[in-house]
Amino acid sequence: MNPPTLRVGLTGGIGSGKSTVAAFLGHRGAAVIDADAISRNITAPGGTAIDAIRIEFGSQFIDAEGAMDRNAMRSLAYADSGARKRLEAIIHPLVGLEAHQQASQAITDGACCVVLDIPLLVESVYWRRVVDSVLVVDCTPEVQIERVMSRSALSREAVEKIITSQANRENRLKAADHVIFNVRLSLEQLAAEVKQLSHRFGL
Repeated sequence: MNPPTLRVGLTGGIGSGKSTVAAFLGHRGAAVIDADAISRNITAPGGTAIDAIRIEFGSQFIDAEGAMDRNAMRSLAYADSGARKRLEAIIHPLVGLEAHQQASQAITDGACCVVLDIPLLVESVYWRRVVDSVLVVDCTPEVQIERVMSRSALSREAVEKIITSQANRENRLKAADHVIFNVRLSLEQLAAEVKQLSHRFGL
């Protein structure tokens, strides 16, 4: 009889390198479920969240192609925490449903480890309940800012607002069962850290 599949919640602030760690875990054999990718799909044209967003926020938050207008919604959510919570009340259950379906399929297919890549894991009571272990990719806020500014057109102020809107570093570390400190690591060194940790996940 095979041991039960381990569900690992992977999280980290913007610019931490979480997506890179997820990719490395996938290469090691984990079934990786990307909550951000699911969120993008359900807010794309024809996505399951579009009608609810239109009803809750108005047609001005749906673009000409029928997708959620990300820029307009981002501006509203950063200015109004109540609006962000209303949006999350629409998005999170739908993401959770699709993630659960993908995880169930991965388990049926024989995966020994399912990695749920969830940026807002620490902020969410739901996600904390459905994972067996939490892996945090950690780095300093200054490194986060430098990385995000180097890969995007966002200003320092915009990146700082995103960081402020996420769980703070202390709370993420308190929630962690495992931590990868991703500062001044080359890709090869980061891959080696992931490889060493992955043995604990049965990979």
